[in-house]
Amino acid sequence: MEKKIPTNTITRDIKDLAAPTGNIYETVVILAKRANQIALAEKKELAKKLEDFRGERDTMDEVFENKEQIEISKYYERQPKPDLVAISEFEEGDLYYRVAQEDSAA
Repeated sequence: MEKKIPTNTITRDIKDLAAPTGNIYETVVILAKRANQIALAEKKELAKKLEDFRGERDTMDEVFENKEQIEISKYYERQPKPDLVAISEFEEGDLYYRVAQEDSAA
């Protein structure tokens, strides 16, 4: 079952986002890192799918007329943005994170 993630921006209470970490700045860093992971994974997946279309071209006309390639690109454009996915995972409690401990060798 796929989760329903909004594709547009919605207003969120900053206190609710900060509650799990106790600090909104830590939450923002966690969300940014997760969004970057998601974006990188999507970019690799899209590049892999589009790689199949690279070596088979004889003319420039074929580049613009490949409907299958256009459909793949449109599919990824319709997907929720990585930051919205990261926020949804965080709110659902599906996002694992940990805070690095400082050494107290004094």
